[in-house]
Amino acid sequence: MPTHAITAAVAGTWTLGDRTVNRIGFGAKRLTGTGPFDLGAAGDRDRVIGVLRRAVELGVNHIDTAAFYPTYAYTQPESDLRWANELIHRALAPYPDDLVITTKVGPGHDASGEWHVLVRPDQLRGQVEENLRALGRDHLDVVNLRQYRLDSMAEHFGALAELRDAGLIRHLGVSNIRPHQLAQAQEIAPVVCVQNRYGVGFGRVNDELLRTCGQQGLAFVPFFALAATGREAGGVVDNDAVLAIARSHGATPAQVRIAWTLSRGSHVLAIPGTGNPEHLVENIAAGALRLTAGELAGLDEMTDLE
Repeated sequence: MPTHAITAAVAGTWTLGDRTVNRIGFGAKRLTGTGPFDLGAAGDRDRVIGVLRRAVELGVNHIDTAAFYPTYAYTQPESDLRWANELIHRALAPYPDDLVITTKVGPGHDASGEWHVLVRPDQLRGQVEENLRALGRDHLDVVNLRQYRLDSMAEHFGALAELRDAGLIRHLGVSNIRPHQLAQAQEIAPVVCVQNRYGVGFGRVNDELLRTCGQQGLAFVPFFALAATGREAGGVVDNDAVLAIARSHGATPAQVRIAWTLSRGSHVLAIPGTGNPEHLVENIAAGALRLTAGELAGLDEMTDLE
């Protein structure tokens, strides 16, 4: 499909609290590698910085990131750009007034270095301050609490609510939650977005949350929408049904997956990430791709089968 002169505005807008963003944003997780801890997979610093600047030129005003996303420079002690947030700062500061940067806190590592361990509530302030330092901000636009294995998020979310009251955070969101945890968080402070896994071929376990967000006017922000069952491996999962639809539209499989994601509701925000400038343009152009009712129905059914 044609990609020239298509900007992120083509897919429409939604709100994150009092901020309006284009529904196609940019995810920093894949910024410099195929996987979140693949430290040497991507190209040079200048190219990645160029991708970030080009994204903003193309109308992206919502960037999803985290202070714990390392970059290819992590293995280079002399580098001052060891983390994705530092690349974002170098590329985009001073930040455009309409740019919303969403970050997340919660994951840490244990004594063995194993990630996907939830830090204590009293450690969240340190993670917020690290995001502020790396991004060069005096406040954070949106902070998602990414939880692991909790039944009650009250203590952790309460700690973030205190930082919001202190002016370090403007809006709060939640990530990787179960349905009952949204109401749990909302009893403590307003929630502007939910970020959970969701995509073609990735099951429908979060349909309930997606519907609830739509009913409440909250943004639903899928992760792994392109990688699907590939998850941390990155890339776009090939599938015969997706490939057939892509060929019929002269599109890429990634564009089909992004178009399906956006079709799930006007409150759904897409955050495809890449360090490839050509893929960036293609991802943004996916906002103009209109799948037929039959194609959407076929993809809906496929997600129940995989």
